[in-house]
Amino acid sequence: MVRKRGQPAPDDLFGERRPSGPRPAAGSGGPGTPGATVPAARPAYSVTELALTLKDAVEAATGQVWVKGEVIGLKTYEAGHWYFNIKDEASQLRCVMWRTYAQRLRTPPPEGADVYLLATPTVWGQRGELRLNGVTMLPTSGVGLQQLTFERTREVLERDGLLDPARKRPLPPFPRAIAVVTSADGVVIHDILTVARRRWPATRIILVPARVQGDEAVDDLVTALGMVNRLDDVDLCIVARGGGARDDLQAFNAEPVCRAVAAVMVPTISAVGHETDITLTDLVADLRAATPSAAAALALPDRADVARHLASLASRLGGGLRGRTRVQSERLARAGDRARRAIESRMEERRRRWERFASSLDALSPLAVLGRGYGVARLADGSVLRRKEQAPPGTPFGLRISDGEIAARAE
Repeated sequence: MVRKRGQPAPDDLFGERRPSGPRPAAGSGGPGTPGATVPAARPAYSVTELALTLKDAVEAATGQVWVKGEVIGLKTYEAGHWYFNIKDEASQLRCVMWRTYAQRLRTPPPEGADVYLLATPTVWGQRGELRLNGVTMLPTSGVGLQQLTFERTREVLERDGLLDPARKRPLPPFPRAIAVVTSADGVVIHDILTVARRRWPATRIILVPARVQGDEAVDDLVTALGMVNRLDDVDLCIVARGGGARDDLQAFNAEPVCRAVAAVMVPTISAVGHETDITLTDLVADLRAATPSAAAALALPDRADVARHLASLASRLGGGLRGRTRVQSERLARAGDRARRAIESRMEERRRRWERFASSLDALSPLAVLGRGYGVARLADGSVLRRKEQAPPGTPFGLRISDGEIAARAE
């Protein structure tokens, strides 16, 4: 029983069974009809050509499909491949599951097990058989149906890039406000508030209520997540639900909810169920937390840790300033010593120069000449007496010697 992707399956879960039976003939005539002739416009197919043509036609007509049926005659080979048939009340098809896919299932299904088989119909040209190339296999029990839906939704989300790790956004280090999408009646919001008050009371916690299980949970969650984008000053969103049975978490595996989580404009944390529960919203969100309390701890800084970090920074800053001050003080002391020595050196050099100048002036001074026994005669008007005719007899003049001046007169 084969179903194209996107069409309802013919069982109670995916739709009503359609009546089966032999199809009416497509028409009369053909090579098997008496009197038929081979068309002259096209030469006859070779067997290989016809097999390849049928293979292309079958693969193009169906693509990858889910098939429900009973596994019979399964054989495993040393290479790791599985060969088996899948049948229902009226038909059976040959199947193969190559080692790459068989290893993912690990354990072959028992003989006669009812399964869903995801496979690609093709034609095996060597034997001219229609065959299914299996990709994965799920049991038809209730858990298997949930897993089937889970896998289908996951494939769609992965195809659209919503599970790409590259789209994950970092959390803000100090969020001003956090929107929490959860039930208003549960203990989840109280657990988150308790952690928030202990770790970082400055952050506002905004409850966006939504039912988290039941028939209306999907619509409620989509609406609540859409409201988060209309809230001002929200830096982070937490989608949370407490633990429960596997069936209770199905709303968080729904494709609309996953797409709504991906559409939230701020970073998101998903905290759904117990630590061992993995939902599709966990995979779509920017970060997964094991529990709602853990989500609050991941979203908020710890004020005790921040205080210790600030104290450490203050200590390091003070130590750095003291070290820099000490270094600068030592540099200033050395600079002062160098300046004092430079000033003293310049003053000593100037003193020696003045001494040399004084010695030179003293050597050139007339007084020094007078000290060697010479004298200078000056007339009353102060002019130096150089010639005899300047002082006729009776002319007074002064005679300057080394230790003073003597009054004299020419005779």
